[in-house]
Amino acid sequence: QVQLVESGGGLGQAGGSLRLSCAASGRTFSTYTMGWFRQAPGKEREFVAAIRWNGGSRTYADFVKGRFTISRDNAKNTVYLQMNSLKPEDTAVYYCAASTGGVAGLRDLPAYWGQGTQVTVSS
Repeated sequence: QVQLVESGGGLGQAGGSLRLSCAASGRTFSTYTMGWFRQAPGKEREFVAAIRWNGGSRTYADFVKGRFTISRDNAKNTVYLQMNSLKPEDTAVYYCAASTGGVAGLRDLPAYWGQGTQVTVSS
């Protein structure tokens, strides 16, 4: 069982930066593929980024490439999402997710979800 708790959301300005953190419980954190999704009002939840268990492979949605960076610290059981060059369309609830099935498994059906953290970007 893995529990995920996000933090770091809030209000940002267009062109600015925010960093999200996701703290995971459980001794098997380092074996999970971790990722971030987001859901804007009135829209479906969408994939943002994923990172394999050893940090050696990272995958991004096209709309965040070059702006967002996912990273992880297995010693701290934490995954991060550094968001730079924020845009108003990045406004959404951001969810942390975990999967044992690799990036494809994470994108299809994560095993665990966090409760979400709100990110609002003003223009």
